[in-house]
This record gives sequence, C-alpha cells and structure tokens, in this order.
Amino acid sequence: MIRPARPEDLPVIEEIVAAAYQPWAELIGVRPMPMDADYAAHLAAGHIFVLDDLRGLIVLVPEEGVLYVDNVAVRPDQHGQGLGRRLLAFAEERAAALGLPALRLITNAMMKVNIALYERLGYSITSREPIGERDVVFMRKDL
Repeated sequence: MIRPARPEDLPVIEEIVAAAYQPWAELIGVRPMPMDADYAAHLAAGHIFVLDDLRGLIVLVPEEGVLYVDNVAVRPDQHGQGLGRRLLAFAEERAAALGLPALRLITNAMMKVNIALYERLGYSITSREPIGERDVVFMRKDL
C-alpha cells in the first residue's frame, strides 16, 4: 500500500534517500540532487508518498500540465522486488487523478541503468543539459 508520508516518517525518508543515492554519488563524483532536497518542505506540501512499510518513497510535485517525479527511492536491500516500478505506477495513477496528462523527471546522464528502466516504462528523453556540475537527462511520459 502507498500512502501520504506523515511527519514521523521524515527521519526514515531521509535515511532511505541517503542510502539509495550514496552509491550514485560515488559513481558520478557529486551528490545527486535528491540527496540535497528539503524533505521537510516536501512533506509539509504533501508531495511525499511512501510504501506503508517504509521500504521506499516517491516525491510527486504537480506542475502546469504535468506531474513531476522529483524522486523515487527504495532501500538498497529491497532492490529487485519491483518496488520502484510500483511507485512509478502510483505516480501514473496520481497524475490521472489530478487530471494531468503526463509525467516528467530528471536523472543524471551517468545513471544509465535508471534511464534504461524509465525508457522500458514508456518515458522518452526530451533533452540533455548541464545543471551545475551535473549532466542531466530530462524525460517525459505521456499518459
């Protein structure tokens, strides 16, 4: 079950994000943007949804005409169980419920495994550009 995050979930949310992105930080040589996000602000805005057992989370930000998938993070010891895909399917359901016809996300260009997964799930690359020290890929999925 996926539910809105509650204030008492914040320490676990931050722990999951740190654990999920630390290996990527080592690979790309800079902290991935989700590691520096303000999760207290996202929580207060109602943007964070968690698996009920707190094995993973997704941050969804409604924008003009699209639902922005700001972050999907799963505990590293829970990888390979389809939890990330489940969270992304939830994002599609949430977008439909909000009347938004598409999802968008940003990922680091060096996260090739993630890019391939997103493409398998129907996302397309819309552009690539630098953001600070990062080379990022913008992706979109029309629903």
